Amino acid sequence: MNKPSNLHLAEIRELARRFNSEQIEACIQSTLESGHNPCFEDGDTEEVMNVLAKAEFVKSQMEQGMPLPEAIRELGRRIRAAQGDV
Repeated sequence: MNKPSNLHLAEIRELARRFNSEQIEACIQSTLESGHNPCFEDGDTEEVMNVLAKAEFVKSQMEQGMPLPEAIRELGRRIRAAQGDV
């Protein structure tokens, strides 16, 4: 499946639900070291890393007590701020 990286919200949401921050970080490390991970394998390495990093951010927000929908919105706000759109 070839999609622009900004359209991976369903995957980000699912990863944040299924894994804790440490597990997502382990998937990131595995991807960096071997190019393969057990969490998410949809796309090239850059795309996979992008999704995993976003999922890790969302999960860390959830672990601090933020509900999933608000964590996704916070991710969007930060992405727009980094891109200079806010």
